[in-house]
Parts: sequence; structure tokens; C-alpha cells
Amino acid sequence: MAISISVLLLLVILATVFLRSGALKTSHAVVCVLLGFYLASTSVAPTIHDGLTATADIVSGLRP
Repeated sequence: MAISISVLLLLVILATVFLRSGALKTSHAVVCVLLGFYLASTSVAPTIHDGLTATADIVSGLRP
């Protein structure tokens, strides 16, 4: 759950920065949000979740 909230916060911050800089139009942001909701309701959602969890585990296991 903590990873999901962190990724969500990161994506919201990135979207806000892109919208303010003009690199991301509002219509593009709406399409991205709709795509996210669509993907969440498909059978691909568990695979995406597992992939993000595995990536977060790998990144958190790295020691500088």
C-alpha cells in the first residue's frame, strides 16, 4: 500500500509539473487518466501491479 501511494504521489506531481510547463495539455492528461482507469479494469492490471511491485522491491534493495 505504501508503494502505491508513493507512485500515485509521484505521478500527480509529474502531471502537475508537465501541465504547468505546457509540455502536457489538459486533453492529454484526461486521456492518460482514462487509459489508467481502463487498464485497471482489464485482466492486465494484476500483471502491471506485480511488475511495479517487483521494480519497487529491486529499487528499495539497492545500496549505494
